[in-house]
Amino acid sequence: MNKITMLITGFVMLAVLVLPNSMTTTAQASAFPGIIALPNGFQPEGIAIGGDTTMYVGSIPTGAIYQADLRTGQGAILVPPQAGRVALGMSFDPRTNFLYVAGGSTGSAFVYDATIGTTVGVFKLTTEPNSLVNDVAITRDAVYFTDSFRPVFYRLPLLPGGRLPDATAVEEIALGGDFDYLPNGINSNGIVATEDGKTLLIVHTDLGHLYRVDPASGLATRIDPVLPLYPDGLVLNGRTLYVVNFSNQINEVRLNPKLTSGEITRVITDPSFDTPATAARFGSSLYVVNARFETVPTADTEYWVTQVQR
Repeated sequence: MNKITMLITGFVMLAVLVLPNSMTTTAQASAFPGIIALPNGFQPEGIAIGGDTTMYVGSIPTGAIYQADLRTGQGAILVPPQAGRVALGMSFDPRTNFLYVAGGSTGSAFVYDATIGTTVGVFKLTTEPNSLVNDVAITRDAVYFTDSFRPVFYRLPLLPGGRLPDATAVEEIALGGDFDYLPNGINSNGIVATEDGKTLLIVHTDLGHLYRVDPASGLATRIDPVLPLYPDGLVLNGRTLYVVNFSNQINEVRLNPKLTSGEITRVITDPSFDTPATAARFGSSLYVVNARFETVPTADTEYWVTQVQR
């Protein structure tokens, strides 16, 4: 089965996110393990980093969450596999210690306590059968989820302090303006929010298009340049955007102040990359999930996270 077929069937999904800043220096980060092993057969996709040196990685087919320490590389299952759950993109909210996880073809979002792994909320984002809830971005007052199969995104408004709302609070917002919808393609995937929460950036996997999106209206405006095909996760640091690409590379894009255009300033690669899907920022490093979508998964298939300097 090739990579694109796996994507369209719903096994290849997205992720990426903006993560908390860290005061870790370059020297400290480089002393951390460069490769962090995940459980064999895990089939990872999304990643988030907590307020300290804790990394969380999700399993696509089981919904399990693996927790590891970036300093030692040692970890264990935090959220066990659960029937009817999927884990794609994820994001961590330090205000509540909640981990928000995109539920892929389930049409749901799952919220976990990042310390003990218990479920603190399940939100049904859509009942449409042809949907793929793929990635997550958190702002001060809302959590946003992309859907790779539909020209919409979902907004979960948060109560003061990041507290969860009632399950009926979910909003579906249509993507308009310049957004290019492909009925049989992988559409919106990675999503991040600017620091003030007033703008979303969303990437289109099949076209390589990057959009600036109004979170209230869904109006999308294309940002040049067109990216190499099959981008997935996004990481935003100020006006520098890191775009993880299935072609074993991360494109560093420097955006202009108004977020109307950008320039690819660097391409980050590593010999250990094997179809990377998403990344998370920690200090001067990016931690990259190798989803290995072109490798037929078995119970013994090895998976890992790669640390690279940004």
